[in-house]
Amino acid sequence: MFEKPGKINTEQALAVMMEGLDRYQLKQVVVASTHGDTGLAAARLLQGKDVRLVVVTHNVGFKEPGQVEMSPETRSALESLGAKVHTGTMPFRNIGTAIRAKQEYSQQDLVANTLRLFGQGVKVCVEIAMMAADSGLITPDDVLTVAGTGRGADTVALIAPQSSNKLFALQVKDILVKPLSW
Repeated sequence: MFEKPGKINTEQALAVMMEGLDRYQLKQVVVASTHGDTGLAAARLLQGKDVRLVVVTHNVGFKEPGQVEMSPETRSALESLGAKVHTGTMPFRNIGTAIRAKQEYSQQDLVANTLRLFGQGVKVCVEIAMMAADSGLITPDDVLTVAGTGRGADTVALIAPQSSNKLFALQVKDILVKPLSW
């Protein structure tokens, strides 16, 4: 466990990711990376290994209409290292935001906030596993997920993924590391 959340834990979280790949004999990893720094660090560590890496970004327009937060150069660098980059709908945030605008609270908020009881990174790990499954970039086999609180990485979880329409069949099998507080 990390004492505090955030970017300061990225290097150690990625070391835990590498240990988890060996321990569980996994062939796929999903990493949350808005701007691409964490994704690039993971891609470099996985270079030459027989592991599928999917880097999940925020959706287009997350901050500004029509804008992508990851630069085209970073996306190209990730792809040149063999990573697949997925920019798509974030199931908890986007649908919940639309419903909340009409009804003031949504079931997606309830699920997201319940997962946040374990930490922001755990919520993101579940969400990026669904996003990668929704896009067909991972198989239904177990996957290591890497996410964080704000920028960087501080959470690594072993997940049996499912697409977002089958959220309650998804399983968080192990939380390899996360912050003690967030």
